[in-house]
Amino acid sequence: MGIFERYLSSWVGLSILLGVLLGLWQPSAFEVIAGFEFAHVNIVVAIFIWVMIYPMMVQIDFSAIKDVGKNPKGLVLTLVINWLIKPFTMAGLGWLFFNFFFVGLVDPASAQEYIAGMILLGVAPCTAMVFVWSQLTKGDPNYTLVQVSINDVIMIFAFAPISAFLLGVSDIQVPWETLLISVVLYVLLPLIAGVVTRKLLNKGNAETSLNHFLSKLKPWSVIGLLATVVLLFGFQANTIISEPGTIGLIAIPLILQTYGIFIIAYLAAKWMKLPHNIAAPACLIGTSNFFELAVAVAISLFGLHSGAALATVVGVLVEVPVMLSLVYIINRTNDWFDQKS
Repeated sequence: MGIFERYLSSWVGLSILLGVLLGLWQPSAFEVIAGFEFAHVNIVVAIFIWVMIYPMMVQIDFSAIKDVGKNPKGLVLTLVINWLIKPFTMAGLGWLFFNFFFVGLVDPASAQEYIAGMILLGVAPCTAMVFVWSQLTKGDPNYTLVQVSINDVIMIFAFAPISAFLLGVSDIQVPWETLLISVVLYVLLPLIAGVVTRKLLNKGNAETSLNHFLSKLKPWSVIGLLATVVLLFGFQANTIISEPGTIGLIAIPLILQTYGIFIIAYLAAKWMKLPHNIAAPACLIGTSNFFELAVAVAISLFGLHSGAALATVVGVLVEVPVMLSLVYIINRTNDWFDQKS
């Protein structure tokens, strides 16, 4: 790994601090940036998120899907966790904490937006960062690629209806047009761009050209991530400083969800007798979130300064340190599993 990936938590922490300081120092500049919208989509945020997502999509080889039958149990675990358990536990925890435990601590309107942000996080399984987590746990890179590819295909069709269902159950009005635009903009189009780019670079089996292109493109993904973090925390700077308790309230169910889903997935992987290099990425894909998509959709649906956007930003805040702790746990318990793929 390069210096960016190796010290990712440090870079994210510095970007958070920089975003808050800039937001307090130059709030008018962030207001101008917030004004660049089209169809409820902030153009600047969309550009940075594309810079972040596109290199990851180029890495995905959809021809790997044909190998899914070689070891289906790991994929089954990932799909069950991602689409049948995680979205519903996240929605349930959001409802439980903000409509029951935290009643009186936040106003009802804000509580509904926090729940919405949590739901969007729960419905978006990890796409980009899972390659980093898999590498840190010595996961099978080819199998990780298969899992990500399958999940991305499912996400194109499942993200919008599951999000709409859970938002509707939570009595939150669903602007379907904006939700569908967000899925097309942040999932479908980057996937198509990645597939086309990969196909053009792979003409004549020129794998060297593809690897060279990816090595040049990789730093831009991290730059896009850090720039997005700076922007998001800049937009929310006043709220973060004036209401630090709110950040803590949002973080509690998010952290419980992450560790809870990991425990379910990791014990299931042990019970299914998965080898360690399959179990590790299978659990981490289901545990982590595609927070880039969740943030973008929250901003599109509810606005840059909404509680939903704040909840997804808190998701960014807690994800990196929590996921690194899970990587540590996985590496310390690798003797629980068969080492052979």
